[in-house]
Amino acid sequence: MNTLEKKTLVMENPSLVFKSDIPSGSVAWQSPSNIALVKYWGKKDIQIPCNPSVSFTLSTSTTETRLEFEPNTEGRVSIEFYLDKVRNEKFETKIVSFLDSIVPIFPFLNQLKFKAYSSNTFPHSAGIASSASGMSALALCLCAIEKQYFNTLAIENEFYQKASYIARLGSGSACRSLYGGIVSWGEIAGVTNTSNEYGTCLNDVVHPDFLNFKDSILIVDAAQKKVSSRVGHGLMNTNPFSMERFKQANTNIAALLKAMKENDMETFMSITESEALTLHAMMMTSMPYFLLMKPNTITLIEKIWDYRQQTGNPVCFTLDAGPNIHLLYPQRIENEVSKFIKADLTNFLHDSCWLEDCVGNGPKIV
Repeated sequence: MNTLEKKTLVMENPSLVFKSDIPSGSVAWQSPSNIALVKYWGKKDIQIPCNPSVSFTLSTSTTETRLEFEPNTEGRVSIEFYLDKVRNEKFETKIVSFLDSIVPIFPFLNQLKFKAYSSNTFPHSAGIASSASGMSALALCLCAIEKQYFNTLAIENEFYQKASYIARLGSGSACRSLYGGIVSWGEIAGVTNTSNEYGTCLNDVVHPDFLNFKDSILIVDAAQKKVSSRVGHGLMNTNPFSMERFKQANTNIAALLKAMKENDMETFMSITESEALTLHAMMMTSMPYFLLMKPNTITLIEKIWDYRQQTGNPVCFTLDAGPNIHLLYPQRIENEVSKFIKADLTNFLHDSCWLEDCVGNGPKIV
């Protein structure tokens, strides 16, 4: 366990309190979403995953959050939250609860009154995890305030690691959005510096081709899903297949990282697609059971399989906890895949809509 992990696990830092003048100011960060290749589904107390996961960080699917602050005389957390310039009280309630939970880590939260202005580059319910990009952007803003006013987190690795830790407390998968490229969350046997507490960048243990992957996000259904991921995670506590699933994920992540190191595209595609289908199998075998795939999801999967068999092109799919498909492939076949989407897939998409993205470089200050 490194120094930072020891410090944050204590969950208290009483020195982060303004002793005299309380500042006013603002800070803004842009943070990406991510798409898991090996999925985490099921968690323990304090946002600890039941199995490790690994993801692609996206590039253009981002959330930008500007956090304005001024002295607060109320002595409790106070924030107004605006999404696309409109105050959103539903999100505001969730963020107040989150900030209350991390006051022992950031005691200055009770001394500041906040206004948060957030916007996404992608539509809601597009098969992109807005909680990952949103919570990671907020965590970066909070760590930036600590760094600026308390002269801590001067080392870049410590800054991003703490931001990843904080993001995880708000949304588990958000901890993977703090780094670009290939990022893990959860302890992986034989891989150093991996942790249940924060994400770890794994770019140096994979073939460079995977850092240039494309992700065409095929929108099957733009409606909000009927069962939230939070509920789905909880149902793993009673799923009769959960323990075998956790074992499978550990086996798959080791095999996937080996394939990515050796540029073994066949194994990469096989594990990635199996993981997507297993995620939805866990939903269908929960009690109560539920189904998030739509008929056109199945149609698209079969068309992707047919295309791959006919052309030999290394194109595969993954799914988040929803009906929409992430079509993954190397950058070198981008033009061919674009023609395939336009010719064979658009009729099965909501309003013929898909979003073009790729593996990105991580968050940036605005």
